[in-house]
Amino acid sequence: EWIWGGFSVDKATLTRFFAFHFILPFIIMAIAMVHLMFLHETGSNNPTG
Repeated sequence: EWIWGGFSVDKATLTRFFAFHFILPFIIMAIAMVHLMFLHETGSNNPTG
């Protein structure tokens, strides 16, 4: 309901949709960077390689 903003698609819906798609790659990149830093600090515990 928050993304749709009701039953009609109007300017507010498109603004929310654009904001979501603009912010999403930065969120994914931040999570990936935290993940890589965590792996760099702790090391890999994979016994096969």
